[in-house]
Amino acid sequence: MGTWIALLRGINVGGRNMLPMKRLEALLEAAGCAGVRTYIQSGNVVFAHPARGAARLEKLIADVIKTEFGFSPQVIVLSAAELAAAAEANPWLEANDAPTSLHVYFLASEPAAPDLAAMKAIKRNNECFVLRDRVFYFFALDGVGQSKLAERAERLLGVAATARNWRTVTTLVEMAAEKAGGAIRGARTCEGSGR
Repeated sequence: MGTWIALLRGINVGGRNMLPMKRLEALLEAAGCAGVRTYIQSGNVVFAHPARGAARLEKLIADVIKTEFGFSPQVIVLSAAELAAAAEANPWLEANDAPTSLHVYFLASEPAAPDLAAMKAIKRNNECFVLRDRVFYFFALDGVGQSKLAERAERLLGVAATARNWRTVTTLVEMAAEKAGGAIRGARTCEGSGR
C-alpha cells in the first residue's frame, strides 16, 4: 500500500462546510483507506491505500464527504514522496524559525499561464514567492492576513489550490514518513532570500 496525503480546502471555516475529523477518519477507513490520521481541523489526512494514482483517491474522498455531509470540497491528494519533495524544495531557511510565515500552495495542476508579473506588482517588499511545477511557495514575514498577493494568488496562478503553513507541511511530512516506515526524508532547509 502507498502512503498518501489528502488536503481538503474550505472546510470548518466560519461555520461552513463543517467536517468532524474523527468522523472523516471512520468514513475513509470504511471506504478502504487504512491507518487514517488527521491533523488539525483544516482537513489534512494521512492514510494508506493501494491506489496507483491520486485522481481516483481525490474522487473517492470527495464522494464520501458529499454522501455523508452534502458538500464536495476541493481535494488535492499527494503521495508521501511528492509531499516530501515539495518540502525539500523550500527555498527559505528562515521558515524554520517563522513557520507560519511561509505558506505552501499545493496546486490541482501545473499552471499553464500564471500571471507572475501581476504577482510581482502587488507583493509587498517583505514578501517573496517561488513557483515550482505544482507548488507555489509564499513567504511573508508580516503574515498573510493583509497580503494582497495571498488574497489573489490562486486567481493569478489560474488553477485551484489549497495552502498550508510551513508548520503543517513539516508535520504532515513527519506523519507520512512514520506511516511509510521512515523511508521518506524530511524537509530540507536551504539558504534563500526569495525570488
